[in-house]
Amino acid sequence: MTVNLSKGQGISLQKADGGTLTAVRMGLGWQSAPRRGLFGSRTKEIDLDASAVLFAGDQPVDVVFFRHLVSDDGSVRHTGDNLVGGAGKGGDDEAILVDLQRVPVHIDQIVFTVNSFTGQTFAEVQNAFCRLVDETNGEELARYTLDGGGAYTAQIMAKVHRSGAGWAMTAIGTPANGRTFQDLMPAILPSL
Repeated sequence: MTVNLSKGQGISLQKADGGTLTAVRMGLGWQSAPRRGLFGSRTKEIDLDASAVLFAGDQPVDVVFFRHLVSDDGSVRHTGDNLVGGAGKGGDDEAILVDLQRVPVHIDQIVFTVNSFTGQTFAEVQNAFCRLVDETNGEELARYTLDGGGAYTAQIMAKVHRSGAGWAMTAIGTPANGRTFQDLMPAILPSL
């Protein structure tokens, strides 16, 4: 059963049978919003990028994104860059896989961001979402919908963080501006 998250809402990542999740996938999907023109509706290709910033306390120690597809320790892996979005397919256009059992103990938070590398605002994007999937069985656990568009080019979507002996997810949903995860660091830090 999927939980639709709103900004700031969190969920535990404990399984229904009392076990803990071992591997999750953070999926990102989107479409270009149609624009009305002289000759009807057209869409413009939009390159959204998913990134995962690994933190130890409030210090970033590693990042996974389209130019660094695997974390230094191998626990987090990006499946590759999608330059145009889903064109209505509804699935994940980019995904980041996290092997929670392999995340080093000093890493206590992984923050997921999305940014428009080509610089378009989210007013030009539709059906954008971020979702967390149990990678062992494909079950969608949580979904955060990027709604309302807006005159910004990035969003701090969600974070997975240690909670007791397990992990939890919190939807952040903070709009920001920037073409890369480096541009977003000032917006990420208040969410830790």
